[in-house]
Parts: sequence; C-alpha cells; structure tokens
Amino acid sequence: MMKFFLNSSNIAYLRNLEEEFGESTNAIRLELNKFEKAGFLDSYNEGNKKIFKVNTRHPLFADINSIIMKLTGLDHVIDYVLKRIGDLEKVYLVGKLSKGQDSDIIDLVLVGNNLNKPFLIEQIEKAEKKTGKKIRYVHFNTTEFDLNKIREPGMHPLLIWNK
Repeated sequence: MMKFFLNSSNIAYLRNLEEEFGESTNAIRLELNKFEKAGFLDSYNEGNKKIFKVNTRHPLFADINSIIMKLTGLDHVIDYVLKRIGDLEKVYLVGKLSKGQDSDIIDLVLVGNNLNKPFLIEQIEKAEKKTGKKIRYVHFNTTEFDLNKIREPGMHPLLIWNK
C-alpha cells in the first residue's frame, strides 16, 4: 500500500507486483481485492491486465498519505530539502522504502539543474537529524537523466515529487 500512498499517480498490475515483492500472485491478489473492496484502491482493465491505483477520493486518503509520509520521514525531506535547493524537476525514491519495506535509509534520485549543493548537503543533514534516517542521493541533470538508469534490480523507482 505504501507504493500507492507515497505517490497517488502510481499504478500497478498483479504480475508487476509479484516481481516487485517476490510474493505469489494469489497472495497479492487477495490483498489487492481487500483494499479495493474497502475503497482504498480503484481498478480498471487494460487489455488482459487489471490495473490498480489509489482512490484519492477515499475519505481517509489524505490522513493515510500523511501518516506514510511521516512514517518514512519523507515529509521532512520534501519540506526541508527538496522545495529549497534550486531548479529541481523530479525526485524518485529508490531502494527498500520504494518497495514498501521499512528502512533506516532514504535513497533518492534528484533530477534537476543548477542545484545549490552546499545548501542541499546542509539541509539533508538537518533532515537526517529530524527523521533519524540516513539520506543518500544521486543527482542527474535533466539532459543526462534516463529513467532506465534507475530501473536496475532492487531500485524500484517511485516518483515522489514532480515540479
């Protein structure tokens, strides 16, 4: 569920989630159906695939999103770091947190130009103290960034911020 609530534009289908989580399709299907029945997820068919996405109209969506952002520490990263460092276009969460697993490390891919790196480092240190998590990042200029560069096994890029 964290995958959906971290970025409401994320979509997924059963086989995709099976590969991502390493669980059986039956176990994943049961959980997805429970969340859909409770109204947390919407679904639609695309060919022979059933596509799932978060139901942003659910009365608890904003609360759950806020809880997950606080739980992962991403609320502080976004507020204290990302909104203030320069011409940032996109931010991807990668690694364990992007797969919905708990981690003491927040791994980010920053895409943008003319970032204020000294200020970025200073703000990351503050966010690390505030969240109690280590924050690692890699920066790409918009001209050199290619999403395929971060689609390696174990990365699971999850777009969490877009200009």
